[in-house]
Amino acid sequence: MVETTRLLIRPLNEEQLHLYLRANDLFEQAQGLTCTGRTVSPAVQAMVERFTIPQMAGATADNYLYYTFWVVVEKASKLVVAELGFKGEPTGAGEIEIGYGTMPVHQGKGFMTEAVAGMVNWCSLRPQVKTLLAETDAANAASIKVLVKNNFEQYARKGKMLWWKRGVGEP
Repeated sequence: MVETTRLLIRPLNEEQLHLYLRANDLFEQAQGLTCTGRTVSPAVQAMVERFTIPQMAGATADNYLYYTFWVVVEKASKLVVAELGFKGEPTGAGEIEIGYGTMPVHQGKGFMTEAVAGMVNWCSLRPQVKTLLAETDAANAASIKVLVKNNFEQYARKGKMLWWKRGVGEP
């Protein structure tokens, strides 16, 4: 678990991830969180069941942490405000890609900026992680703002997608 000033960021094990995907407040009830009627799109469910869960099952030791969802919970309200995760284990060069999303009702409150900062710190404690990468649509101003505030630098553009990086041992 990662803790920041306002947030608890929890990685989900396989059982918790299955419950999270079922939505209908099942995960929230099991974790003692505030219920909101959160839903998960069928497309996300299918992707996680097809790719994420098999990758988690095949991971060694705690390497499942690089495949699972991490839920971002606001401490004060006990609300799930966002999700984030990595897109696989670090490469041989120590690169790892992060992806994230904030629940629409909680956007614009700085939760994702704080959560990404917490995950940068978490990565800095793992010697196998040297560089954190992120990809965002050039039109996604909010996502770009999160990356800029966390000292990511744009290093590539592929069509409408921008690629960002930052060393995890850097300020």
